[in-house]
Amino acid sequence: MHFTVRTEPAGHQFDVAPGQTLLEAAIAQRIGLPYGCRDGKCGSCTAELLAGEVGYPSGKTDALNGQPPSACLTCQAVPQSDVRLRVAELQTVADIEVRILPCRVVEKTRLNHDVMRLRLKLPDAQRLQFLAGQYLEFILADGRKRAFSIASAPHDDALIELHVRRVPGGEFTDYIFDTLAEKTILRIQGPLGSFVLREASVRPMLFVGGGTGFAPLKGLLEHAFHLGIKRPMTLYWGVRSEPDLYLAELPERWAAAHPSFRWVPVLSEPAPDWTGRRGYVHEAVLQDHPNIADHDVYMSGPPAMVEAGRSAFEARGLKLDHIFSDAFEYAADSPSYRG
Repeated sequence: MHFTVRTEPAGHQFDVAPGQTLLEAAIAQRIGLPYGCRDGKCGSCTAELLAGEVGYPSGKTDALNGQPPSACLTCQAVPQSDVRLRVAELQTVADIEVRILPCRVVEKTRLNHDVMRLRLKLPDAQRLQFLAGQYLEFILADGRKRAFSIASAPHDDALIELHVRRVPGGEFTDYIFDTLAEKTILRIQGPLGSFVLREASVRPMLFVGGGTGFAPLKGLLEHAFHLGIKRPMTLYWGVRSEPDLYLAELPERWAAAHPSFRWVPVLSEPAPDWTGRRGYVHEAVLQDHPNIADHDVYMSGPPAMVEAGRSAFEARGLKLDHIFSDAFEYAADSPSYRG
């Protein structure tokens, strides 16, 4: 039996097939519900259930912990009746078609001990229309999917750049590091996700990344520079040790070229000779920005990092409406990891 979903305040309406999640149906019908990991972990898809009933047959509801009873994870929720949701839709995301395309690996470059850069080329007559900060999925031969953030910006779409972190025990990342050859043809699906720049805002921006969470932040920042945005922008990049800053020369160049931009690397396990910031990346942000309530914050990285930042920033007065996040796992062979 099909059920009908109505959204507020946009007033959109769409149908959901039996067993289909709210988000799956919305994506198929070009309704711009926000979302991130699609695995019930990041909370980016949370909406308010105003009427109706939903179930969670997958059992993946980590992001509901601590949420009010009316919170609804659209990426996992399957309707059991007609439903009415209050949700902040993103029309720009809805405008872009999710497609399945072949691509060729044209460059494979090792950036440090556990990060590989891939550059992918679509067929000559094709381009992947995407928004900065979104991600794509590789479709494997057995139908499984593996997701990776797009590190390039939309204006530079001749090649699609990905940063892949090697995960111990990760079958697909082992394949990328050890076996994948340049010129190999792969299948991708995308673009996906609603971790995109809120261009109409006038607030200063903080970009907070952990590990290869730098990848979508790179796309967002390069897009902002391309648009000529002059709002203050600060990148905080948290990693364990200095070698994990796998493209440190890039934010250095950005800082030299753009007076409104600065960056702060933060190491949790630095060598004794490290003279920069130490500790957790969200703590460094709060040390520098006690009035964080005045900012827009974009966070990308492991769920624990994103949740710690979200909780700490909210406690300092930053409203959730100004926190945008992309949380993903590094777990071995997990469908939700992104590098």
